[in-house]
Amino acid sequence: MGANIADKSEGKTWDGGSVKPMGASYGKMMMWFFIVSDALTFSGFLAAYGLTRFKFIDIWPIADEVFTHFPFMHGAHAPMYYVALMTFILIFSSVTMVLAVDAGHNMNKKKVTFYMFLTIIGGIIFVGSQAWEWKNFIQGSYGAVQLKDGKIVQFVKDGHQIALSDFVVAHEKEAVDHTRNNGLWFESGEANPSFSVEEVVASFKANHDVNLRLERIDPETKEKIIVSRAEAFRFLEESARVVEGANLEVNEYGSAQFADFFFFITGFHGFHVFSGIVLNIIIFFNVIIGTYERRGHYEMVEKVGLYWHFVDLVWVFVFTFFYLV
Repeated sequence: MGANIADKSEGKTWDGGSVKPMGASYGKMMMWFFIVSDALTFSGFLAAYGLTRFKFIDIWPIADEVFTHFPFMHGAHAPMYYVALMTFILIFSSVTMVLAVDAGHNMNKKKVTFYMFLTIIGGIIFVGSQAWEWKNFIQGSYGAVQLKDGKIVQFVKDGHQIALSDFVVAHEKEAVDHTRNNGLWFESGEANPSFSVEEVVASFKANHDVNLRLERIDPETKEKIIVSRAEAFRFLEESARVVEGANLEVNEYGSAQFADFFFFITGFHGFHVFSGIVLNIIIFFNVIIGTYERRGHYEMVEKVGLYWHFVDLVWVFVFTFFYLV
């Protein structure tokens, strides 16, 4: 008899029935477990980024000099403006998700549909903006020279960084990029840079108003160190190659580790946002066809809303670590 009572009690507790730990359904509890575990993953990534940055703090790229682009404003120097706009759009999408969940509690199908649509649009704009940021980061803005010891040197005029194309004169080249269309055997690889090391050095010698700056940061001014012309020539004697843009191997803005962490962490977060958009679209169409009206509740909207708030909150930390600090 004691065994039977235990079996019945256990069934009521663990069969997903009326007993709800902390007042949450089984589905919401599982979403919270996922969010906590994913939060620990992001925490590990950001902690690794923080430790690496602290270790290489004197050569870490300055965010205001890296993220300066703004759509349809070619050549405009707008440090962090577009990243701030992206952040606002994602946070605003979290607000519309709150409104969708509240409308679901009130069984208002029309408002749930409208606010979920706005949430999806906000997510799509954010992911598209992040892809655009990646494109600009990969292509680069100025170009630089990598020395034989792996250090990056950049060029400045009147104290401001300038692009290689602003002063380097290119000579006619016989070499062409090896593509699938111009060879019997094709292997993908790096494209030829716009300028050779020899062209950069010769043009630097011919332009006396152009100076060289190191990737190292002056701890007092918080700006990269500009060296004299005499020192610049000594550095350029150690030139290894011209660098344009950033990838997992080299970064025209400075430390290669910065590019590695940028691609990995923002890419991982972008994947989460993309997954959230897919989930929101599925729930959105279920709302339209009346699935949750027939169930008598909009708990699925609330569960996907928890996930969406999580990816928004994570971006606040990523934005702080990468762009503000």
